[in-house]
Amino acid sequence: MKFTLGVALSPLDQLTALAVTAEECGFSSIALPDSIFFSEHTEGSYPYTPDGRRFWDADTPWADPLIAAAAMGAVTSRIRFYTQVLKLDPRNPVLLARQVGSVANLTGNRFGLGVGLGWSPEESHWCGAPFRNRGARADEAIDVLKLILGGGMVSYHGKHFSFEKLRMSPAPSAPVPIYVGGHTEPALRRAARVGDGWSSAMMRLSELSPVIARLAELRAEFGVAERPFEIQAVCVDQFGLEGYRRQAAAGVTDAIVVPWVRAGFDAPLAVKQDALRRFADEVISKV
Repeated sequence: MKFTLGVALSPLDQLTALAVTAEECGFSSIALPDSIFFSEHTEGSYPYTPDGRRFWDADTPWADPLIAAAAMGAVTSRIRFYTQVLKLDPRNPVLLARQVGSVANLTGNRFGLGVGLGWSPEESHWCGAPFRNRGARADEAIDVLKLILGGGMVSYHGKHFSFEKLRMSPAPSAPVPIYVGGHTEPALRRAARVGDGWSSAMMRLSELSPVIARLAELRAEFGVAERPFEIQAVCVDQFGLEGYRRQAAAGVTDAIVVPWVRAGFDAPLAVKQDALRRFADEVISKV
């Protein structure tokens, strides 16, 4: 089982130091959240809280996750980074391919792209994308990303995206893993069919277990059961050494954790670093 550090809602001036400490403590990766902006009013409902409300406000700090990955990659040498998850619908996949390829090259292939559809109509509309049909658009966007990042002169002609022959150099020297987020049946099918893994939002283990089982069924259905596949989980009710062992037994391969959560997301850097070291001693070294 691997452990990934979640840095959502942390002050931006802490990110590089947290990356260095996480690498020293044996964390496998850092999960980078995505929020393009905070709209004063939204027509959408946030899907991962009971009441549909956002749990952050207009003053909550966010960095573009690709830029954050490049900055943290510059001060580390082993730890990986992945978006958890980047909203595909507001973004053009051709431009996104350029950005992802750059981060992959600059970090020495230490970057994975976690993607989701996006839940906010405003983020899509105000970035020039239609909110409707975002599932079909995401399917094509993933195809475009894989095609361009694979290297060579390529073209694509789909219903939503189309371009003639182009090449982006240098292509990453290793495939960029694509992880798919979302809890709905279409999201699970997309993850099983084209993803290198599935990424959860906040869930209890009793909710995670049937999803993991369903993903196994779908991967068998698509004939990809033997392909490596990550289960990245934010499990909200299993902690401590035994709790993480229970997660592993349920099929979680990558636990996303925030060891300083009780101290608050805006806790001082030293408090967070101490929490990382305790977690490494009490959990990582023993799992």
